[in-house]
Amino acid sequence: MTQVVAPSSDSSQRCNEEEPLLHDSRDVPKKPTPLPKVQIMVLLLTSLIEPVAAQSIMPYINQLLSELDITGGDSRKVGYYAGLIESTFFVAQALTVLQWSRMSDRVGRKPVLLLGTLGLCISMLCFGLSRTFWGLILSRCVTGALNGNVGVMKSMLGELTDVTNRAQGFAFFPVIWSIGVVVGPVIGGSLSRPQDHFPRLFAGNFWGDYPYFLPCLVVAMLTTLTFMMVLFFLNETIPGTLLYKPRPAVVDGEATLSGGQYGAINKVYSGIPESQAIDGPVPLKSLFVPNILLPIACFGSLAILEMSLLGLQPLFYSTPIEHGGLGLSPVIIGFWMSCYGVVNGIFQGFFFAPIVSKLGPKTVIRMGSGAYVLIFGLFPIIHMIALRFGVVWSIWALLACQMSLTVIQSMSFSCVLMFITASAPNQKSLGAVNGLSQTISSALRAIGPAMATSMFAYSVQHDILGGYAVYLVMVAITLATSRFSAMLPAKPGK
Repeated sequence: MTQVVAPSSDSSQRCNEEEPLLHDSRDVPKKPTPLPKVQIMVLLLTSLIEPVAAQSIMPYINQLLSELDITGGDSRKVGYYAGLIESTFFVAQALTVLQWSRMSDRVGRKPVLLLGTLGLCISMLCFGLSRTFWGLILSRCVTGALNGNVGVMKSMLGELTDVTNRAQGFAFFPVIWSIGVVVGPVIGGSLSRPQDHFPRLFAGNFWGDYPYFLPCLVVAMLTTLTFMMVLFFLNETIPGTLLYKPRPAVVDGEATLSGGQYGAINKVYSGIPESQAIDGPVPLKSLFVPNILLPIACFGSLAILEMSLLGLQPLFYSTPIEHGGLGLSPVIIGFWMSCYGVVNGIFQGFFFAPIVSKLGPKTVIRMGSGAYVLIFGLFPIIHMIALRFGVVWSIWALLACQMSLTVIQSMSFSCVLMFITASAPNQKSLGAVNGLSQTISSALRAIGPAMATSMFAYSVQHDILGGYAVYLVMVAITLATSRFSAMLPAKPGK
């Protein structure tokens, strides 16, 4: 074991911001620590409801905006408003997520998760009842402002894992996201406009006045269930906070049914001087150092590319062929996006951890970044074929190829989170580090959908490069931001 030098009296009052949270792998056991299954399952349920809520509006958002008659009947302008609705969520989140994450370092993770889940429930109900464009905007703002869950969940998962099982733990995130990508579009696509699909069950005037309330109601009910699970079954992980309860000794490193201590938590910070482990959060300015900012920059670059893609896909699918898209119906869009979720979930669940162990997280990140070049490059090819022959079998073959590349790029996010978690100075700064990364990510995610969908609409409306200028710009952004992944250290915590 490497000898730990006792800190001086000055350093005992503050954490060295250059000291990584995770130390060299020689200081930790090689055998993977068992994961606390009950706690991780509840945490993953909280993570699941986020993509379900976000993706449930995708199949019908463009149709909803068309029905509000804010485009003057010009379907080419829908992209401007669709991107704005998505961006407002991330603008509100960017302004608040760091404060929620820093609050979780002080009052605990669980209270912040409860408040964020409650806010998501209320905002989904408001979204379904909105009949004006500004009502939709306000609903998405409420969702973003009250939702600090994303950064807190990453911090909590970091506390429930160590370097021996972190790849296994973080592998659940893309799987859960994929499940949400499946469930969300199915809910939104199949339950929107219920009077058209189930006229006998939804014959009342209410469902005619609010044709998109039913999917929002179902998501709100799932969110309420998640709230109850967190309230009754999730244990606080920050010692000294209001809801933290000391637990009896573990059995074989596993959480007991009564909530035994987690072996993973005990081992994450082994090797850090005791004075650092129990100190409070470090000052925010102490986080602005290269070993923390570099993985955050990499995470932000992937985020803007991902959100640009997620904004373009439903718009491309729903826009008529003569205006640059494929002209697919909301039901087909929901089904296809759900297929992606199934494929991605299966792939991540079975192959993510082995691939990361074989290639290393840095290589996987670079592969994911490079996949975006091909993903964006396929859009104009697909449309050229559709413009000449219609939506034929070759269209679906290319869409399947695009889906496979999207599965590859989705692995990069979990790998970047491993680098971010490893860069935190101590446990009570982990929330702030994840909050900072989520702030940067949310700000860029706010730009991504609005930028991509507006460029799509502008390219088509003014026939720039045949309407394909948006894809050339996205490829250029991908190449420009790939430098961040190249600068990452070989392994997290190095």
